[in-house]
Amino acid sequence: MANKEMNRRDFLQATGMLGVGLVGTSALLSSCGKKTVNTPLREAGTYYVPEMPDKADNGKEIRVALVGCGGRGYGAMNNVLAAADNVKIVALADVCEDRLQGIREDLKKEHGQEIPDEMCFIGFDAYKKALDADVNYAILTTPPAFRPEHYKYAVEKGIHCFLEKPVCVDPKGYRTVMAAAKQAKAKNLVTICGTQRHHERQYVEAFQKISEGMIGEITGGNVYWNQGMLWYRNREKGWSDMEWMIRDWVNWTWLSGDHIVEQHVHNIDVFLWMSGLKVKSATAFGSRQRRVTGDQYDNFSVDFECENGVHFHSMCRQIDGCANKIGEMVVGTKGVWTSWDETIRDHQGNVLWAFDWDGERAKHSQFDPYTIEHIDAINHIRRGESHDEATACAMSTLAGIMGREAAYTGKAVTWDEMSQSEMNLVPENPQMGPMDLTANIPVPGSAQ
Repeated sequence: MANKEMNRRDFLQATGMLGVGLVGTSALLSSCGKKTVNTPLREAGTYYVPEMPDKADNGKEIRVALVGCGGRGYGAMNNVLAAADNVKIVALADVCEDRLQGIREDLKKEHGQEIPDEMCFIGFDAYKKALDADVNYAILTTPPAFRPEHYKYAVEKGIHCFLEKPVCVDPKGYRTVMAAAKQAKAKNLVTICGTQRHHERQYVEAFQKISEGMIGEITGGNVYWNQGMLWYRNREKGWSDMEWMIRDWVNWTWLSGDHIVEQHVHNIDVFLWMSGLKVKSATAFGSRQRRVTGDQYDNFSVDFECENGVHFHSMCRQIDGCANKIGEMVVGTKGVWTSWDETIRDHQGNVLWAFDWDGERAKHSQFDPYTIEHIDAINHIRRGESHDEATACAMSTLAGIMGREAAYTGKAVTWDEMSQSEMNLVPENPQMGPMDLTANIPVPGSAQ
């Protein structure tokens, strides 16, 4: 027995597998000095790689309705105006007049575009009035709870869309977005989403390398969004319950989906995009430790199982004074991609690929993915080409919802039960006025 154990140890050391785990045959051949032949993870031509010029093609006027005039709306407004020439913001909509007027003033001061009073709309139905205007591109940047109905209406009107992530907060919203995305494709419309890694140069190139088979078959991974506590709003005199909730939206589950959905969806989406896998089930835990307002958790840990048995771990936290990490790792039979150092390495640590920043800077001047995603959208619009990012973003969002509900309940949650669930967190007819502000914090393993 002793000789057998020594022989096994010698073998592992000789092949470089000690402490590595699964390593593909091609990786072993590579370590012996033989050329590695990559088997593509996806067949060429079956996956989308965006063009990423510094500016969109010239063409017909893009007439924009901005629905949601908060911080992200302000950012998206500047992004779309930087993305192309002949772009005009023509309508604004929000439930809070001060936010709308702030955007209106900035638009005039910074871009020389003036929005007349009759194209400024306030209220929960303001989105309809803005989308009923003469527009062909909608930027939908309200709190995520309202995204599904806004997108549905825009598609019915035949309007191309930018949807900020996440695209929903519950299964009912997920199904609404999926149905609208199907209708958008049938109408040859363009939908771009705020999962901007899909338009970030180093991520796109990594996606191509993984698709070409550089890391082999996917065996797992880790995704992280750990940071300090996010912002919150203290209630001010004169605000109704609903107005305070909306101004403090990022802390309320019905409005944001909780931070695993609202923020961490980025990282979950990256793993699903890179791997091409679909989530099958989620088991999780989380808690509320130091959050100030709202009813959300401030940390989650999720084990996601995919349809082929591959697992990846998801971790997110918003607590001050803790270790921070934001990024993704995808592990394959032949290597590992890590976003934080923008490399692919084999299982012996040798660099197989690294993003060439010097080379990219020699070719491009635009590196802001928040702008590049609008460049991509406008190019599709002006070329008359349909494009759909809503379907993939909705699926990533539902995965985040699965993780949230698994942590809230303490139960394993499956894709099938969550996608078919009647859960609906959004009030049927939201109005400014009284709301139940009881913070019912979920207790795993209980009836609550």
